[in-house]
Amino acid sequence: MNCTVCGNPLIYDRAVFHCSCGAFVHAYCWDEHVLQAHRPSFEIGSVNLDGEFEVRESRKEEHLSRVQVAAEQSSEEQKAPLLE
Repeated sequence: MNCTVCGNPLIYDRAVFHCSCGAFVHAYCWDEHVLQAHRPSFEIGSVNLDGEFEVRESRKEEHLSRVQVAAEQSSEEQKAPLLE
């Protein structure tokens, strides 16, 4: 079995993450998997001396990831009655 991010083999007895989307990834590839596959919304900014977060740029989720689209389609198919 290979890592879905880097494509290298998953080595026996090493830490492997199994994502809820079904992907198996190395521990060191986890961050990249989440950013590529799930594309979470986030804000870029800084923390001032008072400990307050100041937003410089906000990246809200503009488009759905492939995993989210597939999950929504399967849930819609389950809700739809069978027409025969």
